[in-house]
Amino acid sequence: MLKAGKALLGAFLFFLKITRLKMKTLFGTKGAMTQTFIEGFRIPVTKVTLGPCVVTQIKNDKKDGYWAVQLGFGTKKVKNTSKALQGHVKKSQETSKEQPRYLKEVRVTTEPKYNVGDIITVSDIFKKGDVVSVTAVNKGKGFAGGVRRFNFRGGPKTHGQSDRHRAPGSIGQTTTPGRVYKGKRMAGRMGGVQVTIKNVHVVAVDAEKNEILISSPIPGRVGIFLTVNKIKAGSLKDLEHEVVATVVEGEPEEVKKDETAGEAAATLEEVKQ
Repeated sequence: MLKAGKALLGAFLFFLKITRLKMKTLFGTKGAMTQTFIEGFRIPVTKVTLGPCVVTQIKNDKKDGYWAVQLGFGTKKVKNTSKALQGHVKKSQETSKEQPRYLKEVRVTTEPKYNVGDIITVSDIFKKGDVVSVTAVNKGKGFAGGVRRFNFRGGPKTHGQSDRHRAPGSIGQTTTPGRVYKGKRMAGRMGGVQVTIKNVHVVAVDAEKNEILISSPIPGRVGIFLTVNKIKAGSLKDLEHEVVATVVEGEPEEVKKDETAGEAAATLEEVKQ
């Protein structure tokens, strides 16, 4: 039994070694929102520029304790790059005139199939209909009160209240414990935090422009650095069903109003005649 177990373990490790992992994540920047049409329905979409990303380092479990692929995205001038970073990305750069603006690693479970210097494009990972998640830093909104930041209801508007309409109310007890608990929802800095939206669809892929269209608004300003991760392969039929269901759900009242208005107009025309 022990020999059989060792043989199975060896076969499994060999299988992991020969089946090198393919990436499912790519970095890019957010573009403007626009619209497209699917089965006659208007779909709001966001343009996202993804890649090309260059592999700058492969981390392994023996030296670093885990498997990861470090990717470089964007460009910046050499004079704005430190000597240490120039030396780090030297092997992956064909020319020394430009350096990657962003460096970020993606953790993987086994040895990836890429080597240092490989270029990963949007068409290598994403296809039309794929279900993805998008991670970015949302827009900062500055200092905000409890009503705006946490949707507090506010205080009473009458019964002698003055200048207390948007006050937070009690924030704790007295001498026991004599402090405000950590995490208490109060006024403070709003926005400027990392947000992830999940289960959105890739509506279109433009390999020439390195762009994709995503069927959802995306957090952050235009031009923000973001991460797009492929959850699973999918089809636009799922998105079509969602759109049709949303439209049909609110349709009867609108159709009824339109029919009533049409009947009234026809009756008015008959009276005039």
